[in-house]
Formats: sequence, structure tokens, C-alpha cells
Amino acid sequence: MLSNHQRLPAVFIGHGSPMNALEDNRFTDAWHAIAQSLPRPRAILAISAHWTTRGTAISSNAEPKTIHDFRGFPQALFDLHYPAPGDPALAASIRDQMAPLDIRLDDGWGLDHGSWSVLLKMYPHADIPVLQLSLDLTQAPAFHFALGQRLSILRDQGILLLGTGNVVHNLTKLEWGGVAVPEWATRFNQRVRDALTGPTPRMLIDYAAWGEDATLSVPTAEHFLPLLVIAGSRRDDDDITIAVDGIELSAISMLSAVVDVHRPG
Repeated sequence: MLSNHQRLPAVFIGHGSPMNALEDNRFTDAWHAIAQSLPRPRAILAISAHWTTRGTAISSNAEPKTIHDFRGFPQALFDLHYPAPGDPALAASIRDQMAPLDIRLDDGWGLDHGSWSVLLKMYPHADIPVLQLSLDLTQAPAFHFALGQRLSILRDQGILLLGTGNVVHNLTKLEWGGVAVPEWATRFNQRVRDALTGPTPRMLIDYAAWGEDATLSVPTAEHFLPLLVIAGSRRDDDDITIAVDGIELSAISMLSAVVDVHRPG
């Protein structure tokens, strides 16, 4: 187990389109830079918007498959694979450490695009074990924040907590061709940003009460909940910093944030 000053950060990535796996842009450059700035993890526990379940599950297969859970994209995207190993023993250990929370082992899942499209840029050699933890959509936002608090102990064990989703994610409001970002998206993204970098990120639990801006920005919860898990993993002596930000296609926030130990000066 790492000593306190070696505690690993936790990271939230606004993953956006699967096409980021093929492209190099300021967002993917930032993801790579985040990874380069971190100590090498023993393993990665990914919490992706794209694995939703009833109850909570953790992937326990030794060789997780690359899941191409999308359609209508170029063949080159389907040809990509991320052959990172799993770690069945670690999955069982995490399950036991989270007791009395009931987490089931799942050897049928793999790495969905919310995880592998990001990890391909962060750790392109695919040589670090990766496990995924599902999102239980039967649970309220407060559950996911509390889950992050529980998972925080893993940061002292060399495990990188990696949440991927999007702060603003409304596919019905996408616009192409350089259309201006709507005010509701800008306001909500900024409010989330302020909550993350302020002293009380737990206020994010009540995002649904933020009115129409929240309704439009988070029409369904699955892309927002990974952020709550990562925000919940913050400890009293941690800071949260914004690594990159921006809103794509008028309705997809690419905000990414890092939870790390406060280092004065």
C-alpha cells in the first residue's frame, strides 16, 4: 500500500465521440498529458457511462474484450482494440473491500468505448490491468458520490480511479457547422466546474435541482454519474483541477478534471 504522499489522483475524462480514439486534438492531448503526469498505476478501475446495470458489478475476466458499442462510424474505429489485461484477484479484493456494499463479479463484460477510447490515448501500450465498475441506475446520485468515498481507499493501493462520461450530454441538441454554444450548456458546465474546484463538490449531488439548465444538460444520468463517483473520491486534503474544457457540437462538454493531493506552492 502506498504511503499518503504517494496517493494516486483520481481522474474524470469527458470522453465525447468515439472518434477521439482515431483523432489527435487538444482533448486527447490533455488526456495523454494527464497520464504522463501521474505515477504509474498498479491497475486502473474505470467507471464508464456505457456500463449500466441493476446492482453494482465489477469486471473479473483475465482478458477483457474490446467492446465496439456503437454503429455508423468508420471501419477503422471498429478495427481498434485495446488488449489490456484484467485482474480477477484484484476484482475479488475490491469487492471484499467494498463490503457491506454488494458488488458482483462479472466475467462477461469487457472494456466499452467509454473506457478504451480514453485509455488508448492515456496508456497506449495497454500494459496496465484494467477493471470496470458498473453504474447502478436504480440508485440516486447520492449513492454514486458515496461510492466514490468508499473507492477512495483504492487510491492508496496504486489503483487509478478513472471516470468517463460528459458533464453536458444531450444528443438531441447536437449542432454541426460552428453553431454557437447555447447559454444553458455554458451555464451548467460552468456551475459544475465551480462546484468541482470549490470547497464543497458534494453540492453536485443535487444537480437535478438546478432547473432547466440541468434538465437540458443531463437528460439522462449515465454520463454524469461517473463524475459524481470521482468527485466523491476527493479527500479533505485534495484539490480538484480542470485539465481541459470545452463544449463540442453545442451539447457535449469535454470537461476533464483531476483529483489530487494538495501541494502548497
